[in-house]
Amino acid sequence: MVDRGDARPEAPARPVRVVHEVPYRAQWESAELVREIVDGRLDASADPRWGQSGAATAEEYAWWSWRLCGVACLRMALAHWWGVNPAAMALAEECLAAGAYLRDGDGLRGLIHAPFAGYVERRWGLAARARELTPEEVSAEVVGGRLVMLSVHPSIREPYGPEPVRRGGHLVLAVGATDTALLVHNPSGFPGESQAFARVPWRSFGRFYAGRAIVLGPPGALSS
Repeated sequence: MVDRGDARPEAPARPVRVVHEVPYRAQWESAELVREIVDGRLDASADPRWGQSGAATAEEYAWWSWRLCGVACLRMALAHWWGVNPAAMALAEECLAAGAYLRDGDGLRGLIHAPFAGYVERRWGLAARARELTPEEVSAEVVGGRLVMLSVHPSIREPYGPEPVRRGGHLVLAVGATDTALLVHNPSGFPGESQAFARVPWRSFGRFYAGRAIVLGPPGALSS
């Protein structure tokens, strides 16, 4: 992800308290094993629930699982608004066909925001826009009833840890906001600590946030 500069965004000016009751999904099928997988103590192919992803093999699941943060965010939004729970790999394959992922040799580029937003609107009937947002604008979108996918550094799972070397590279879903913190569902968060409704203080948020977002809402919720 490209860094958008060294300026630190400011927190929202008005006191707020909004929390959307969005179901949580991890990017790995066994949310309780995320710490072991991220720390390297467990290979993702050993996830006992890998078959629920829709992958053909455990190895395919393991390769994709590190790249499914955006898909996990979409699964949460679909569960919230439509009450559906499509398999992660089915969504990943559709995103690949839509140009939201691009094969790059043995690797993968993406999630690419603009084609992803177009796919979400066409395929799922939600409003979706790829935008650059300030933290104050992120808060306003959440308070207004939208969910916001945010490009952040993966270390946001530990917001009081050391300064990351860059911003971006991972996607989380903003599901709530207060005057002091943003509440996110983090697909690679640690169980009991930073998965569902994880609190990220506004004063720390700018250390991780790349300034890029995908705003999601029900049909007709967003202007062009």
